[in-house]
Amino acid sequence: MSEDYTPPKVWKWEEKNGGEFASINRPIAGPTHDKALPVGKHPLQLYSLATPNGQKVTIMLEELLAAGHKGAEYDAWLIRIGDGDQFGSGFVEVNPNSKIPALMDHSVNPPQRVFESGSILLYLAEKFGAFLPADPRARVQALNWLFWQMGSAPFVGGGFGHFYAYAPVKIKYAIDRYAMETKRQLDVLDRHLADHRFMAGEEYSIADMAIFPWYGRIATGGAYGDAATFLDGASYKNVIRWNDEIAARPAVQRGLMVNRTSGEPSGQLWERHDASDFETRTQDKVEAGA
Repeated sequence: MSEDYTPPKVWKWEEKNGGEFASINRPIAGPTHDKALPVGKHPLQLYSLATPNGQKVTIMLEELLAAGHKGAEYDAWLIRIGDGDQFGSGFVEVNPNSKIPALMDHSVNPPQRVFESGSILLYLAEKFGAFLPADPRARVQALNWLFWQMGSAPFVGGGFGHFYAYAPVKIKYAIDRYAMETKRQLDVLDRHLADHRFMAGEEYSIADMAIFPWYGRIATGGAYGDAATFLDGASYKNVIRWNDEIAARPAVQRGLMVNRTSGEPSGQLWERHDASDFETRTQDKVEAGA
């Protein structure tokens, strides 16, 4: 890094300077190629990848099914963002922002597109009347925390995670700046959870589903290498307690597997089209020719 770098009058994009994520980011919108999206047999069609934002939605769908909402059956199609799938014409039609996750609801006519993970969670909660408190005060609390997560997570993923784990050079100022903000957010959560079982009180909700894959993961060593040690994640005792309770839920465990392409093959379900896929189509079984 040059210490005498002076920004130019007009910035110009150079893909070679994008580091590890050069292939998935660009300064313009719109499709780069024609590619239709597949459509399966279920009313809900999810196009995603098992990033924290993608996991929010698969957790919600698995929780809905576990609660008996048969209309929540879904097909989950893998979008490989490293290969540019999100820039295909079909995906851009569903989400003009070219980010996962994206959902198409074919149970309505015409089919409804839903993008942005928080919007998908809210859409599904209202569609099925589940995981959003009926009590007005608790509902507001759930939505407060849902939108808090949507506004705060870019500091954690795009800020701290990027500069700590992925940037081609280590920049002390950037890491310090985003580590400070990430720890502040963890402290916000820890203080709240000292007096509340879940984010909206005693009721598990979409707010928990949104926050868990981001903050539970970073506090317990599931993200950005050794970030949990760097951030002293173990010191956030209430976050750890809350994380462990949610992580023990079978639907959450299933949701974390969907569209996952990293980690142990037995925990990867690249595509999900039927509940039986968790038993028969995990990547270890696919590789074994099962």
